Amino acid sequence: MRWEAEHHPPVPVNKPAIGRAFGRAAKHYEQYATLQQMTGDRLLTLSDLPANGQVLDAGCGSGRFSRYFSGRGYQVTALDISAEMLRTARDRDPKSCYLQADIDALPVRRQSFDIIWSNLALQWSADLRKALGQLRLAVNPGGSLRFSTVVAGSLPEVNQAWQAVDNTEHVNRFLSAGQIARAAEGYGIRLYHEQITLRFPTVRAALWSLKGVGASHLHQRDEGLPLTRQRLALLDTGWPKDSQGYRLSYQIVYGVSE
Repeated sequence: MRWEAEHHPPVPVNKPAIGRAFGRAAKHYEQYATLQQMTGDRLLTLSDLPANGQVLDAGCGSGRFSRYFSGRGYQVTALDISAEMLRTARDRDPKSCYLQADIDALPVRRQSFDIIWSNLALQWSADLRKALGQLRLAVNPGGSLRFSTVVAGSLPEVNQAWQAVDNTEHVNRFLSAGQIARAAEGYGIRLYHEQITLRFPTVRAALWSLKGVGASHLHQRDEGLPLTRQRLALLDTGWPKDSQGYRLSYQIVYGVSE
């Protein structure tokens, strides 16, 4: 596979704003987390995992995969930037340990986990190479680091639909697959790439698949104008769709340490 780099000026990452966006979504996160379930299920199949031990769920959200590991006897530390997400996760599984922290500044010791799991969280990192380096150092010898992240080329339908409304970008500038490959160099990580296309019965449902999991925060601009009936009608007209519904396409890269 040929990895293509994309060149964009860096955009500041407002971590408090990201935390607030995910916090607002905490209570209903799993209702909308179809993509997160799909990528997590895929991560589980990429190679064998240690049969037991300590797990760090880095970017745990509402704790669905923390519960998966906890239910199989692992000792789980669930980390998230959002206190509200952690409260929701703790309510559903009080057995795990919960830690509010930024994935770019891990407060964990070296070689302290047998599995480090990060499902659709690293796209919010301000410095992916640094974040991957910290995660790699925290894995025990013989342990497993595995992650999924969203890459450039995702959500073209969103920008296409918004062209008719305000002609501005409504999707974050994700790293390209090539940039992710370079960020992972030297860490013993194998990368896999796939496209996932979801379909929804209405434009509103497609938008809520983003907002409902807290992923509607935009680095490069404020939240924007309210979604009025007129704007929704314009989005409906411009949104790519087929016989199965309104499309949302994602480019996903998975990483597994060797």
